[in-house]
Amino acid sequence: MAYEIPTEGTVPILGIAVPIHWENHAVLMFGIWFLLVPLAVLILRFGKIRPTTYGIPRGTSKWAWPELPWTLHKISLYAAIVMTVGAAGFATMLSGGFSGTLHAWFGTATIMMAVLQGGSAWLRGSHGGRKDPAADPEDRATWGGDHFDMLPQRWWFEAYHKTAGYFTLFCAGCAVATGLAQLWMPWVAVTFAVFVGSGLVLAVVLQGCGHNHDTYMSVYGCHPEHPFNRRRFQQMLDARRERP
Repeated sequence: MAYEIPTEGTVPILGIAVPIHWENHAVLMFGIWFLLVPLAVLILRFGKIRPTTYGIPRGTSKWAWPELPWTLHKISLYAAIVMTVGAAGFATMLSGGFSGTLHAWFGTATIMMAVLQGGSAWLRGSHGGRKDPAADPEDRATWGGDHFDMLPQRWWFEAYHKTAGYFTLFCAGCAVATGLAQLWMPWVAVTFAVFVGSGLVLAVVLQGCGHNHDTYMSVYGCHPEHPFNRRRFQQMLDARRERP
C-alpha cells in the first residue's frame, strides 16, 4: 500500500491546522546535507596547512588560518545537526508521527549517525604538542597529549569519526533519493546529481594537486622525533627488513 503524503498537519497542544509545504522541507534538508556538510568536509580535508617542522604555529587563533578549517568544520557540522533534528522533528510532528517509509528510515539513520558524530567529537582526547597552551615550547617532556602521542583513544576516535562521517553522507543520499521517490521534484534531482558529480570532480582535482595533507603532520609538523612520526618511520623500516 502506497504511503499518502499528508498536505495538512496539526500543531500539538494548540490544535491549529496548518498546510504542510514538503518542498520547503526538501530544500532545507538538501541544503544541509549536500551543500553545508560536504563543504565542511572538503574544507577540512583539503584546507589543512602543508606540513612544516613544528606544524601550526603556537598561539594561532582558532579564527585564523591554519586553525580556521577545523573551526569551520566543527561549527558547520554542529549547525547541520541542530537544523536536521529540528527540521525532522517538525516534519514528524506535523505529519502525525513516524511514517515507516524508506525515506523515514534513512532519514532517522542519518540523524542518529549525525548525533553520534557530534558526540564522538567530545571523545577525541587531549591535543598536546609544542603549540599546546599548557606546554613549554622548549621542553618536549611537556608536549604530551592523546593526539600528539597518538594514544588509543585518539586512534580509535579518528578511525570511527572519519569512517562514520562518510557513512552518514551515504545515508543522507539515500534519504534524498527515497524522498524524491515519494515527492518528485525534478530540479532537486538535477541539482543533487550536479552537486554529487561536482563534489567528486573537485575532490579528485584537489587530491591530485596535493592538497590533502596528513592531519598529524599538518598539526604538529614532520619533525622525526614526534611520537607518531617516529612510530610510522619505524614501521616503514620494519616492513623493509621483512621484504624477501
